[in-house]
Amino acid sequence: MKRNVKRALRASATLAIVALLVIFARRINWHTTWTSISEAAPRPLLLAAVLNVISLLVKGTRWWIFLRPQGCSLGLALRATVAGAGLNNVLVANAGEAARVMFVSRVTGGSSAGVLAALTLERLFDAIGYTLLLALATLFLDLPHSVARFRYGAVVLLLLVLALLGYLLKRPRSEPLGRRILPPGTAFLMRARSFGAHFVENLQGLITIPRAALATLLSIIAWSLQVATYHLTAVALHFPILLAGSIAILLTENIGFLLRATPGNVGVFQFVYAVTASAMGLDSDAAVAVAVLLQTLQVVPVTLLGVALAPEFVFRKKRKPPEAVV
Repeated sequence: MKRNVKRALRASATLAIVALLVIFARRINWHTTWTSISEAAPRPLLLAAVLNVISLLVKGTRWWIFLRPQGCSLGLALRATVAGAGLNNVLVANAGEAARVMFVSRVTGGSSAGVLAALTLERLFDAIGYTLLLALATLFLDLPHSVARFRYGAVVLLLLVLALLGYLLKRPRSEPLGRRILPPGTAFLMRARSFGAHFVENLQGLITIPRAALATLLSIIAWSLQVATYHLTAVALHFPILLAGSIAILLTENIGFLLRATPGNVGVFQFVYAVTASAMGLDSDAAVAVAVLLQTLQVVPVTLLGVALAPEFVFRKKRKPPEAVV
């Protein structure tokens, strides 16, 4: 019964989002939008596409910081990150993140709880970078009221995230943590309890002050590259937006970065960009043109490369795990 209710709610939410996007699309002057796209300057677009890929590789390096104690190479972490990002662009609910865990644990033969813990820490530092950018932007930049009103919430959120980080750093463990395999026939609840305990142990064991400092630095670099990607795309289309405006749109677009309502957030991305730009007094049709081109250069190269890499992990022979600790 509960499952049917959840499905009905999910279907209703999806239909509502689709209906909203259809209404939004009918109000856009698509002739103006496509004309703006056709007149885009190629050099800023090429640079924006390159910086976007570099930003993704920086995120993969940030993940590798926490995967390295588990025997994962930098190349594997980068390939899995790109593959996961590519799958995120064609699937909903960030399913590519789960694929990243499967890819690395399959290739290395390591603990899936350990790989998941490393991914959780990588996502935590991504959130730290976002909240830091949000807090600093709302405090020091002239942002639209729709974004600036979150200044106090951003500071509180940043403090909460830092408090969680401090708690994890308080009780570090020696590393690396071994793979844990239970005997065949173990009850599901016992397996789940063992997985949860191993996951928490890995969280505490993988986080150290040097890794936290380096991950924070990489988060700042990654988000800065995204700011550059957004603004260069707007510059390419001669969209009259200030750097502060591009930062505001980036922050708005990523408020719900943990969830994706549609594959690649197509439609939703353009809607949010246009609404935020309109709040700044900018033309919504031109804003849609920027959003379409921006998402194209963000999604297409990464998706093609990521989907090409995914079969490498799916069909690659799993490495034999080391001696297990029961």
